[in-house]
Amino acid sequence: MSAEKRAIAIVRRAVREAARRFQLFPPGEPVVVGVSGGPDSLCLLDVLRDLAPEFGITIHVAHLHHGLRGAEADADAAFVAELARAWELPCTIERMDVRALADQEGLSLEEAARQARYTFLAEVAARVGGHTIAVAHHADDQVETVLMHLLRGSGLAGLRGMRPRMPLTEYHGLLRRPPEGLWLVRPLLGVWRRDIENYLQAKGLTPRFDRSNLDLTFFRNRLRHEVLPFLERLNPRLRETWWRMAEVLAADYEFLAQTLLQVWPTVVVREEPERIVFDLPRWRGLPLSLRRMALREAAFRLAHRLRDLRFEHVEDAIRMAEAGMTGSMLTWPEDLRVVVAYGDLIIAREGAVWPDPDLPLLTAPFPLHPGETSWPDGRWVVLWEEIRVWDPARLQHADPWTLYLDAERTGARLTFRARRPGDRFHPAGMPGPVRLKTFLINQKIPQAWRDRWPLLVNERDEILWVAGVRPAAFIQPGPDCPRVWRITIRRAMKS
Repeated sequence: MSAEKRAIAIVRRAVREAARRFQLFPPGEPVVVGVSGGPDSLCLLDVLRDLAPEFGITIHVAHLHHGLRGAEADADAAFVAELARAWELPCTIERMDVRALADQEGLSLEEAARQARYTFLAEVAARVGGHTIAVAHHADDQVETVLMHLLRGSGLAGLRGMRPRMPLTEYHGLLRRPPEGLWLVRPLLGVWRRDIENYLQAKGLTPRFDRSNLDLTFFRNRLRHEVLPFLERLNPRLRETWWRMAEVLAADYEFLAQTLLQVWPTVVVREEPERIVFDLPRWRGLPLSLRRMALREAAFRLAHRLRDLRFEHVEDAIRMAEAGMTGSMLTWPEDLRVVVAYGDLIIAREGAVWPDPDLPLLTAPFPLHPGETSWPDGRWVVLWEEIRVWDPARLQHADPWTLYLDAERTGARLTFRARRPGDRFHPAGMPGPVRLKTFLINQKIPQAWRDRWPLLVNERDEILWVAGVRPAAFIQPGPDCPRVWRITIRRAMKS
């Protein structure tokens, strides 16, 4: 076999293998191919044009003029248009002011160009009735992506690099949410840049040259021209090693992602367009990796992007959820809130956090009786019982909706009521009484709940317990307490 035939065969074999292994191309549909005119996209377009009858697909060429490089960009667009005409392929060429987009969205030029490009490709696919968008990322791009994510700090999702096939709705950088059912495919992800260059030479194809690929102000270009060559002095096979690492980590991540999909229905009690509610105890029972993934998945389902959701945001939410203080709240990017409610962990848009709180809020005051007392709304019950053998260690592990109190210091008549103007409260762990309003604010109890939050009081109208939050200092039983009462709020049993 001649060198030219061998060069062509290498690329064709890799594309055939990727198409078979990852089911890249559904037969009978148009495939939108993103073509810049550079060597990678020219190679992709040519090999797909050759293999289109074999795959049973048609090709639609798409080129976005970014409005950044003046006459050179104009020439690129003209090159793609002429190539499509010569090869008798339908073609869509559009222009966007990427610099204005970057200023408007507060993005780097690289990020703005990427978001503009994929949004454009999605819209072209929707227009032509296709479900597949092919782009020309190759094996060297994969290595650069892994290094970029490594330097910025990433978990498995980033270190697995780019995927050969992914739903476009999962792409984290689009200006507008794309229609469901669009797939982004990368047929050249197993092909090295040197093989692409050999292929073009063998086919007699001359690509356009983009001078911006030499501009070292762009992060990826610095990695390509400076960082990777330096690292290859330490390990000449670095690219192959990291490419294989991405393959291994992609499989590991896929296992975790499939596991999350299996447990998702068991930990999610409510999923709405603006709100996802986890069963807090079940979420806590997940391994740490799945707890993190569940939070990120919820954020992505609500916001459709994770660009600004950082490691520290997720870790802060985990710490807050583990502490379990009802009413605790965090603000996340993309206008999201993370809230701990009674037995629930809520991820929601700001205006959708509290539409129907599953909490024992008060509709009217009511007295307690030893034994069981029903809550006014019938959804909760209060158990009042005496603990005959007292162990102070119980205080360290008490559920927030369980109160232990010294019966001798409490009083015999107990009532639940809502707050009143001028209420003061002496929380356990604090040196003296504080305004109840201030305490509720500091505990991040939402304003909508404060007027209905249950307070346990005695016949002297002293606040003994801000239910689910904190007991009063003076009622906690000591180690030699002769009589201890336990008050527990729990959901009523369904009949």
